[in-house]
Amino acid sequence: MYAIVQCGGHQVKMIPGETLVVDNLGNDKGAEINFDQVLMVEKDGGELMAGAPFLAGARVVAVVDGVARGPKIRVFKKKRRKGMRRTKGHRSTYTRVTVKEIVL
Repeated sequence: MYAIVQCGGHQVKMIPGETLVVDNLGNDKGAEINFDQVLMVEKDGGELMAGAPFLAGARVVAVVDGVARGPKIRVFKKKRRKGMRRTKGHRSTYTRVTVKEIVL
């Protein structure tokens, strides 16, 4: 059994018992999260349930394991023969969640 959930502008496949890294949700460690924007669910028998765009009443329950940081990303821009050089960058923050169950 698995569910496809929209989370932070991305579509994420969630399987019960699996640990995932998603965009920062801003929750504390141990907090329980309900993902309500379920796009599709596949049951154990192979039956697919698809929403238009979301399944009514379906949700995925997960627990926050902690916060992780992604790698540093450098953005370097240069225009040749002009003397223009600019360095910027960022480091994204992610949330680690463990999926408990899929509720239909």
